[in-house]
Amino acid sequence: MSHAAAPEPTPSSAPLWPDVLREAEFKRWLGQLAPAQGLRISSLRSASADASFRRYFRIDSEHGSRIIMDAPPALEDSRPFVQVAKLMQAAQLRVPQVLAWDEARGFLLLTDLGPQTMLQGMDREVPGNNQQWYLQAIDALIAWQGASAAGVLPPYDEALLRREMELFPEWYVARHRGVAVEGELRRTLDESFGLIIRDNLAWPRTYVHRDYMPRNLMPGPQGMGVLDFQDAVYGPITYDIASLMRDAFLSWEEDFCLDITIRYWEKARKAGLPVGDDFGEFYRGVEWMGLQRHLKVAGIFARLTLRDGKPQYLADTPRFINYIRATCARYRELKPLLRLIERIEGIKVESSYAFGRV
Repeated sequence: MSHAAAPEPTPSSAPLWPDVLREAEFKRWLGQLAPAQGLRISSLRSASADASFRRYFRIDSEHGSRIIMDAPPALEDSRPFVQVAKLMQAAQLRVPQVLAWDEARGFLLLTDLGPQTMLQGMDREVPGNNQQWYLQAIDALIAWQGASAAGVLPPYDEALLRREMELFPEWYVARHRGVAVEGELRRTLDESFGLIIRDNLAWPRTYVHRDYMPRNLMPGPQGMGVLDFQDAVYGPITYDIASLMRDAFLSWEEDFCLDITIRYWEKARKAGLPVGDDFGEFYRGVEWMGLQRHLKVAGIFARLTLRDGKPQYLADTPRFINYIRATCARYRELKPLLRLIERIEGIKVESSYAFGRV
């Protein structure tokens, strides 16, 4: 999974450096860069943290504020970020421009798309009040998908889809819930994963952002800005609209999700994208693609807590279990997975199940 940026800390907070050698490298790089870029070094402050090892700082310049990415090369490869930024710019998307890049040390100077994400500015009580932002988001998504070409980005193939889903039994089931992944449980997972992957790969391929959700989108007068795109791949067209409408950090009632997804599908068809002529089939594909993502993210959030000491992510896992159960309850082929999830969660089976908010 790509990693969403954390909420903005206090603007005045100065960056802390656990590694004094890296701090020295950073100060040397910034000092050399500052005159040419008109940077005001004294204004440097934290902008956001990451679920990965990346960090972001904000700094003022003669040309407005700038963002600095700190991505230690031993832990984070910045090359995909630079590559995808160029692809998105070519597709006329509003993304950070790379103004300077020390590839050897993993420091990047970027343009700043602003301080507030779509998630931070959203009305969580009245979904319709956010419709215009969602329409901007689907316009940007269609532009991104419309620029797709095979052989440019890594393939979102069977091996990667399966590897991602295996995070669920390894980290969520075994390590978080303490349930042994063996016997009938393992067989049910294998059969269900096979069905999910087959359905996912039946859809045509486009560029896939892989974390296209309000936390990584930046509303603005020139259209929706896009962040956190370095894990982009070439895969099922159903993926990004699934992650947009089945968000990791908030949930909507299904009527709103349907409304925006239908609007996306209609615009995508007009743009010549391969979304098919039957919305019902497309929505089923979005649900099954979302199921793959939710299993993966539940595993990632458990790993962030248990391995990386970031417990705030695990607090959102009930949302994913809710998504997983809602989709599994809708399709007969997924009932064994539904029963398995409910046993793991200790959930008493009810006679019916609603999509519902968390």
